[in-house]
Amino acid sequence: MTATQYVSRTCGSLLIGLFAFSAGNAIAAPVPQPGQWQAQPTAQVQVIEERFTSGDAQLRGTLYLPKVRGKVPAVVAFHGASEPTRDLALYEHLKRMLPPLGIAVLVYDRRASGQSSGKPAEGDFVQLADDGIAAQRMLARDPRIDASRIGFWGLSQGGWLSLLAASRSPEAAFAISVSAPMTTPDVQMRFAVANVLKIRGHPQSDIDLAVAARKAVDDFERGQLDRKTAQGRLDAAAAQPWFDEIYMGKTFHDPAESGWAKEIRNDPMIAVEKIRVPTLIVYGSRDPWVPVSVSMAILQSKADQLAKVTTAVIAGANHEMNLHISDAAEVDPQQLAGHAPDSAEYFGLLASWLTAHGFTDRLSSKGL
Repeated sequence: MTATQYVSRTCGSLLIGLFAFSAGNAIAAPVPQPGQWQAQPTAQVQVIEERFTSGDAQLRGTLYLPKVRGKVPAVVAFHGASEPTRDLALYEHLKRMLPPLGIAVLVYDRRASGQSSGKPAEGDFVQLADDGIAAQRMLARDPRIDASRIGFWGLSQGGWLSLLAASRSPEAAFAISVSAPMTTPDVQMRFAVANVLKIRGHPQSDIDLAVAARKAVDDFERGQLDRKTAQGRLDAAAAQPWFDEIYMGKTFHDPAESGWAKEIRNDPMIAVEKIRVPTLIVYGSRDPWVPVSVSMAILQSKADQLAKVTTAVIAGANHEMNLHISDAAEVDPQQLAGHAPDSAEYFGLLASWLTAHGFTDRLSSKGL
């Protein structure tokens, strides 16, 4: 008898014995019925429309609440500069990933956008951060939410706002900042514009002219350059066919009236150094919008003062933590609204960091 024959016969005898045992003990497996090709998911999520007030604004949002016993942690999501509404692809990973971990997620329409009212913030980061804090306080009154475990998440400008809100709110439990540089906005935009033009194939001479125009206006808004000189450098760039690609107008306001003048005075490190709660700061290694190396160097230079700050650079990820969007698509304004994270490393880091700091309540331990 060959080994193959032995195994075949032995397995056949074993199967016959098991069949006889099952039949004798009347163990019957469920028989699937035609059309039963869907199963009930373990994680159950309730979708709730929310309204709350912040200053002059009535803000509208959606809460994704895991159906579990007891109170759950929550995340308030902040917006990017060009992403003011709650329906964008960017937020899908939060809505799909965090509730199964036992974390509620609130996304809302920024003031003066979508279904939210109020005056536009016009560069007032404090106003935008306080809107998120108003959302936090609204959630804290919900008996289903653990008021001691509400934190903030944001990407790009939203990452700045997450850090700022956590520095301003005594009740904040944590902050997560994704793709928000540790430079001021003017430095970040000069870096970004240089990369946008380079990706689109413009020569270095064009890049230098564009960056010079942006820096001249920035210096004027900071009171470091006279208007005539700044306007002259802007005019030189405005005459070029690529001018519409560098996110500038053909004139500018005086600092007292300029929203951009307000924005560029926001130094994110001031907020970071004030935060006293666990903070995660994440970048993508392939981000054309943000000076990642400079930002990491700034954070590392302050590492001794930032004991509760965790930093990470995700391999191959771009500004939205995506691995597969081309550089050309990444800097195409027409495509930005559809960009969303797909990096497994980012997803794993987010889940493990939240768990390590006690901000997840797994459904398997809570029950449904």
